[in-house]
Amino acid sequence: MKLAYIINAAVVAGALLIALPGCEKGPAEKAGASLDNAAEKAGDQIEKAGDAIQDAAKGNNY
Repeated sequence: MKLAYIINAAVVAGALLIALPGCEKGPAEKAGASLDNAAEKAGDQIEKAGDAIQDAAKGNNY
């Protein structure tokens, strides 16, 4: 579980670093919002994968 949190935090931090310069009005703001959304989805998928790995390691295959 700790690995999933670390990976998720790294994804969020990276998204913030990429998105902050895109806070101006116009296309840059839209691009920043798209990056935020993509980073959040990626973080969710990474967290699910981490949970699945932990479940498999514990023998909880379902």
